[in-house]
Amino acid sequence: MPRAPWRRRRTTDSPRPAGRSWTGPLRRSGTLARQVLLVRVGRRGAELHGATDVLPEPRYQDRPRRRYGLKRFHRTGMETIAPISPLVGPVTVDPPVTTAPVESTTATPVPLLPGERTPARRMKFALVNACTLASLLLGINAIFVAMQGEVRLAAFLLIACVAFDGLDGALARKLGVSSPFGAQMDSLADMCSFGLAAPVVVYASLAGSVPTAAAAVAAALVAACAAIRLARFNVSPSDGRFFSGVPTTMAAAVLALMVVIGMPVPGAVQIAGVALLAFTMVSSFPYAKLARLVKLPPWVWLAPVIGALIDIRLTFGLVVVGYLISGPVLWLRQRRTIA
Repeated sequence: MPRAPWRRRRTTDSPRPAGRSWTGPLRRSGTLARQVLLVRVGRRGAELHGATDVLPEPRYQDRPRRRYGLKRFHRTGMETIAPISPLVGPVTVDPPVTTAPVESTTATPVPLLPGERTPARRMKFALVNACTLASLLLGINAIFVAMQGEVRLAAFLLIACVAFDGLDGALARKLGVSSPFGAQMDSLADMCSFGLAAPVVVYASLAGSVPTAAAAVAAALVAACAAIRLARFNVSPSDGRFFSGVPTTMAAAVLALMVVIGMPVPGAVQIAGVALLAFTMVSSFPYAKLARLVKLPPWVWLAPVIGALIDIRLTFGLVVVGYLISGPVLWLRQRRTIA
């Protein structure tokens, strides 16, 4: 019986395989060739893009079959391969590469004297910084003199440091040569004169009347609080009306005058007074500046003058205590006003 043309041939005497079984190897060979082509192109694209962490290609049995494209997996993500073109071949689609703008790190130097550099302004600038250096050198000499045992002379040198420290600031504002360099220079000079020289003078004055350890602790407390005070002043915004805590210049002046006058009080009281003065430097209590004190009524200044003629030591003690108490009083007044 003749077979139908569409049925599979079951005989094996034909030169070609039975039925359509010959198309399987052909299809597999074409798929393998296509895979080899994809792998070669993909590796070439990875080499061009500098990728070195490409995973090995899966076998044919493990690769997913897709009609319009294949997926190749990488350690860094997934890359889509477009369908094969008979002329060009597979095209790889890479994500866009964006580069962040690089900021310039070039720093412009800050001039020592801002503004015009005329000979006159340079002379004024040099005069102001000469006053600052004079305060620094007087503080160093006060340390040397106190080490020699001449405490009163060292205290007078500290008072001269206070005078030059106030003079350089006043001249800088009046002559119009204020600068960041001058501010940093003044801070370093204050640390040398009022943060180191003043504690040494206090230690030399208290060494004979109090235990050495107590005098050393009081002097170290003054030095530490002065350093904290100056560092906080450099980074904090300034108030035109009040100081935040007692300034180091005024604290050094009080300590120097205490040594010059020779307060007739016991050693324990002197240690307590030095410690209290050190803590007021790092406190946040508002203390009036000298410009506000000058504007007080004349009769307020008349009382200390008369008291100094009668008993200078008692008057000095009362003025210092009154100024130290004014800080907490102003602080309480401000809190009541805000409330």
